[in-house]
Amino acid sequence: MAGLDRKELNQVLITLSKYAEKRLTNDFLLELDHNDEFPQEVLDELYQDIGLHLMFIPEELGGMGGGAYDIYRVSEIMAGIDLGIATGVLATFLGSDPITVGGTPEQQERWMGRIAEEGLLVAYGATEPQAGSDLGSLKTRAIPVEEDGQVVGYKISGRKQWISNGGVATLYTILALAPGGPTWFVIEKGAEGFSTGKPEDKHGIRASNTAALFLEDVYAPAGDLVGLVEGQGLAQAQAVFGYTRLMVAAFGLGGGWSALKRAIPYSQLRIQGGAPLSQKQGHSHKLIVPNAVRLEAARAYIEWTARRIDGGEPDLQTEGAVAKYLATEAGNKAAEDSIQALGGYGYTKEYMVEKVKRDVKITTIYEGTSEIMEWTIARDRWQLHLKTKGAYYNDWAARLDQIQRAEPNNGAGVAAMAMRALAQVLERSRIDRLTRNQHILFRLGELIAYAETAAIFAEFVTTHPTEAIPLDVPTRQAMARIHARDAALNVAAEGLRWAIGAGQSDANLPQSLNLSGIYAAQAGLIEDMDFVAKKLNEAFPAK
Repeated sequence: MAGLDRKELNQVLITLSKYAEKRLTNDFLLELDHNDEFPQEVLDELYQDIGLHLMFIPEELGGMGGGAYDIYRVSEIMAGIDLGIATGVLATFLGSDPITVGGTPEQQERWMGRIAEEGLLVAYGATEPQAGSDLGSLKTRAIPVEEDGQVVGYKISGRKQWISNGGVATLYTILALAPGGPTWFVIEKGAEGFSTGKPEDKHGIRASNTAALFLEDVYAPAGDLVGLVEGQGLAQAQAVFGYTRLMVAAFGLGGGWSALKRAIPYSQLRIQGGAPLSQKQGHSHKLIVPNAVRLEAARAYIEWTARRIDGGEPDLQTEGAVAKYLATEAGNKAAEDSIQALGGYGYTKEYMVEKVKRDVKITTIYEGTSEIMEWTIARDRWQLHLKTKGAYYNDWAARLDQIQRAEPNNGAGVAAMAMRALAQVLERSRIDRLTRNQHILFRLGELIAYAETAAIFAEFVTTHPTEAIPLDVPTRQAMARIHARDAALNVAAEGLRWAIGAGQSDANLPQSLNLSGIYAAQAGLIEDMDFVAKKLNEAFPAK
């Protein structure tokens, strides 16, 4: 397995937490946010004093060689401190990705060695003003420069938009359209014809630097073409989506829990009607428990995907998309509900949840919007459904039935209901050609994300207990049961809704989806929510 041993990882996490406690106080972070200020000195300390950037760099190139699991843990911690600062760290990782994935050994040694040794900030120059997440619609061009019939370099012209670290990086990886197709180039700060725009005045993550890049006949020697072969850019970008989207998923996780860890203790101190809010279901069962459950379902899926990446399994872009989709949507909702949980205090800057909400929203946008994730998930799993003639999710349901018999407290049986309902909705969509409607395809992506996260949570809640949060296995089993119920009801009820809305033709579809069984499986829901609320208050007491 790739990555650090647990002792090394724990030392990094402890060091990072101690640094944040001492240096990154609420007052300091609120000042950065108010001033819209990029803290260069903080990034310097994180890189040069703590060596945080070394997590992303292979050992043979001077780094620590952190794996997907390690980077998820560090990313969650960073996001829980400040998502703007975390984004500055993420940008260096993203910026170096094309080199790590596609660079020749000499290029990797040259540039990754410098990043490791000098602690350089890097920026990832892919997004353009009109293209957004569509990397295939590039306008930036790389025109070959020839001498004696040989290509000796390229003149690159174009504009990049919304680039994290755009105004502060030393190295930039730039995606441009060469004659052979989309291609990555490495450009250094100060190159003739290369300039950056003013920092964007953003809604959140104001401690990060985001700026446009302008390239006017910027000359890149042929040796600065990543991999030395044109046309490999999109494949190189796709190769790491599973990995990078896992990082952003961890950002959503960290941001969401950062808000809940403020809302939960507050509810223990706030007295309403003669009792703390923490003892009132109207508060906990609406604003706290559902958010904690979705976040922990996302965590289970993140950790499952990270284990597979670290085990050397390729092509996990879809799993990365599921993880990012649920974790960032859950993190955004947790932060929003935490404002409500704190009432008027939540709406003020002093209590931080207002800032967390503004920060965490970006996780549903960058590295692929939630809508792009829905499309990616639905497209890929639709192909699996067709390829297996509907067996993919039915077979998964059968495995969950076996887990239910062995461990009846995990919610696996209800997750199996979600899987079978999903298979029915997909098959009905095939028969009636419902995916001609783009909205149906996107809604299928959402339902797939809920069903798969419910299945993974139920499968691994006891066999792979997480080390990342102080919630014991019985608590997480109750969470898995709650999420399985939510997923099954979502898939069946929403699947039926959209199938009928798109003109499906099966009068017996409600029975095929087992709606009555799924509603019956909601028995015990309030009891589980009571139990989880109690355990959350024990895990995060007011100080």
